[in-house]
Amino acid sequence: MAIDINNLKTASHAQLRPNRDAGAAGKNTDAATSNTAAPVKTDSVSITAQAQQLQGAQSKMASLPEVDQSKVDAIKLAISEGRYKVDPEKLAANIANFEADLNGLNFDQE
Repeated sequence: MAIDINNLKTASHAQLRPNRDAGAAGKNTDAATSNTAAPVKTDSVSITAQAQQLQGAQSKMASLPEVDQSKVDAIKLAISEGRYKVDPEKLAANIANFEADLNGLNFDQE
């Protein structure tokens, strides 16, 4: 299950944690009567470019068709019986296409 962090709303620390100073609220009247309020701090998350590329790759993989097990079994049987012939030119073209697709994902090692 993936977590969609792009649509999360940020919450202040006061919303995330109970007030630890609840017992001391009446002790400091200067802060309570002051006209200047401290700015509310919020948490933020940024997604790296690599994480975005990985998310794109996962989306592409999710859109691929499921494996046809009966076709896999038929090919295994043909290989074991010696009936399966490999077309070297087609194989080379498929390998080149696969590498081009991987290159298009642009996974840079840093």
